[in-house]
Amino acid sequence: MNGATGLTIEFENIVSDYSEPKKKVLYYLKVVEQARLQELAKYMKISKMAVHKHLAQLQKRGLVESFEIREGVGRPKVQYRLTSQSKTIFPRSYGALAVCALDFIEKNMGKKGVEKVLRERQVELYDKYYERLKKLSFDQKVKELAKIRDEEGYIAESKKDRRRNGIHTILEYNCPILEIAEKHWEACSTETELFEKLLGAKIETTHRAAKGDAVCKFVIKEKKEGYL
Repeated sequence: MNGATGLTIEFENIVSDYSEPKKKVLYYLKVVEQARLQELAKYMKISKMAVHKHLAQLQKRGLVESFEIREGVGRPKVQYRLTSQSKTIFPRSYGALAVCALDFIEKNMGKKGVEKVLRERQVELYDKYYERLKKLSFDQKVKELAKIRDEEGYIAESKKDRRRNGIHTILEYNCPILEIAEKHWEACSTETELFEKLLGAKIETTHRAAKGDAVCKFVIKEKKEGYL
């Protein structure tokens, strides 16, 4: 029995008294981190009222919480996410669990569903990273991006090419999402797109841990336009 299958069984045992829709909610929120009611309804292919009922029951158990996000004028939007208490129902091997969750989404929504989930996650990361990069020069942005990734467990560093102006390299010696990337290549491609958007640069990924390399290597070429 492989690890992913074992984790699925473990998860099923822990939440054996949960209905299938509630398991879908937990899986989905585990991957995307936060979602609106209509997004969950579309994913689960049931009415918003039905999803709301499942969410309300999960909230009573302390596993899901709601919060508001204001986007421009008008009423704030309600989002849902897992609570810290929800960690107790998931196996500790989060990488393998995320693979299970993405496999689950792929089965129900196809590859496009997996890509959509990962892209939504990258949008959240963009907003988070952007705040630390927006006022920096290009060279500083590259260094700061490497610092952020290092803080997130990637053991990252940046290097500037002294012979070629505008060329940098980011090296990541650890991949916390390796189990995901090995199964779902979209995790790597959306990551590269995120870096390009943040830096306003053209990036070539020459090495990938998910492909057996010892390091993930991003060769970054500055664009003369497209700064943050």
